[in-house]
Amino acid sequence: MKRFDVRTFRNDGELAETAATEWLQLLLPDNPHRVALSGGRIAKAFYQAIVELALKQPGPLANVNFFWADERCLPPSDPESNFFLANQYLFEPLHINASRIHRLKGELAPNVAVAEAVADIRRSAPNNESNQPVLDLIILGMGEDGHVASLFPNASEAILGTTAPYLHVANSPKPPPNRLSLNYATIAAAKRVWVLANGSGKLNALKESVSPTGATPLARVLKSRNSTQVFTDLNIASS
Repeated sequence: MKRFDVRTFRNDGELAETAATEWLQLLLPDNPHRVALSGGRIAKAFYQAIVELALKQPGPLANVNFFWADERCLPPSDPESNFFLANQYLFEPLHINASRIHRLKGELAPNVAVAEAVADIRRSAPNNESNQPVLDLIILGMGEDGHVASLFPNASEAILGTTAPYLHVANSPKPPPNRLSLNYATIAAAKRVWVLANGSGKLNALKESVSPTGATPLARVLKSRNSTQVFTDLNIASS
């Protein structure tokens, strides 16, 4: 049985607008909603689309708590941090209350940042039978090597098998070398996972990820879940 749906868009703008529209439609006035954000090339367009739509109809974000799929070990003021991008293009324009922003503290020692992040998400989200916190939606990007969050190819068994919701990824193949990331089990436990994959350099990785024999980190995520939505501007069917 196919465990994912690949949806192809004409360009990254259409992709971002559709994902933003459908996310806002998930939000209900009286229901808490917990979402984990990612960085990547598409994030800015996605945030801007959310802001444009949300300003036309205020209120849908009132019960949203924001987490992160991953973060670079950098201070929040660093333009390369995932928080900086979200803060500039999403939180500040919509005046999101700081109490609902569960930032990964990349400026701290990684073990301290992980401990704080684990305690925070366990306080804020219900656990499933495997003691994994259940987020309503995790939004992932995908790298040219098929990585998602900060889960890279050729990861150690310690990373693949960890049960703590967040982990420290050292010696990342992409700078900076130290990162914080959700683990595979927490991604698998989410109610929904959306992957936003855009840019021609990612075509081969996406094709491998959705193939039955795919071995990329994204392939691992797809195989761990019953349903995942992939939003892309890459036409893998005709390539």
